[in-house]
Amino acid sequence: MTWTSIFIAGIITYFTRMSMVTLIDKNVFNENFRKILDYVPSVVFPSIIFPGVLLNDYGTLVTITDPKIYGALTAIFVGYFSRNVILTIISGLTSYWFLIFIF
Repeated sequence: MTWTSIFIAGIITYFTRMSMVTLIDKNVFNENFRKILDYVPSVVFPSIIFPGVLLNDYGTLVTITDPKIYGALTAIFVGYFSRNVILTIISGLTSYWFLIFIF
């Protein structure tokens, strides 16, 4: 019963989101509104990432010695110069895990 409910909820969620993509006419929005919507992913992404990096389990700011900060800085550096998403993720996680397990 639980898996059936999860499956049905997934199907409903998929179709409600997909209907907005497929059924809305692309020419409904004017050019200025479409330009604004181009920035939405770049605005939402930091609001998801930064609290995970800069806040600890209690909701307070982490200290400069926290390995999450160095992993994020490594990922930012590699991402800026390589422009490769996979390499950025791997480098950030590798540096974070290195600092956790070695030091």
